Amino acid sequence: MRNAPASSRNAGFTLVEMLLATILMVTILGALATVTAQWLPNWNRGFARLQRAELVAAGLERLVADLAAAENISASDANDIPIFDGAELSVTFIRTTLGPNTFTGLEVVQIAETSDDRGPALVRKTAPFASMMGGARQSDQLNFSNPVVVIRAPYRVSFSYAGPDRVWRATWRGAVQLPRAIRVRVRDAATSMTLAVSTSTLIHAELPARCTMANTTANCPRNGPSASSANTGSVQGR
Repeated sequence: MRNAPASSRNAGFTLVEMLLATILMVTILGALATVTAQWLPNWNRGFARLQRAELVAAGLERLVADLAAAENISASDANDIPIFDGAELSVTFIRTTLGPNTFTGLEVVQIAETSDDRGPALVRKTAPFASMMGGARQSDQLNFSNPVVVIRAPYRVSFSYAGPDRVWRATWRGAVQLPRAIRVRVRDAATSMTLAVSTSTLIHAELPARCTMANTTANCPRNGPSASSANTGSVQGR
């Protein structure tokens, strides 16, 4: 019987070579797992921050457009004071109806901060304007519905208001005209730091529609906020 050629005896891997290859593969996989375990949480945190920033930007854009559409509407023709209640953490106003499958008309919009199991959230609610004309004179007497979260924690929103004098106030109540501008500040709930996304918007309708047909300024509300509004609001700067 002839012996096998030397080349055939040396073909394949020895047991030692297979063990060394297995150890090398396990070492490489372990190193990759360690790097992934350290890198993946940072990636997730960065992706979550990016998502929150995108949601804040979209919510802020919606909020600014909503406030700019406020209408100068009073509860009756005999009362020149428009329906507008502005506080630091909430604002209530009248605007044209917004949304699909809605009829042309007016609605009462309330944007206020509320809290739930996930923390503070800025929620937009609406109520028919006819309900206010029917007897409810205060926003807390209205049956608001259709809640929509505009901005959620960890971000919080505060409002300030300015009239023709360009003085920012923390409240705007009982004024004979709408504020000329509304400033929206977004801050981190944990650090209370104001973010760079804060902005302000101009109100398109400062005076009632009848002022466009008035012959004299006496037939229109006087400029500036009322005395009560100017005294209750804290000046925050020009």
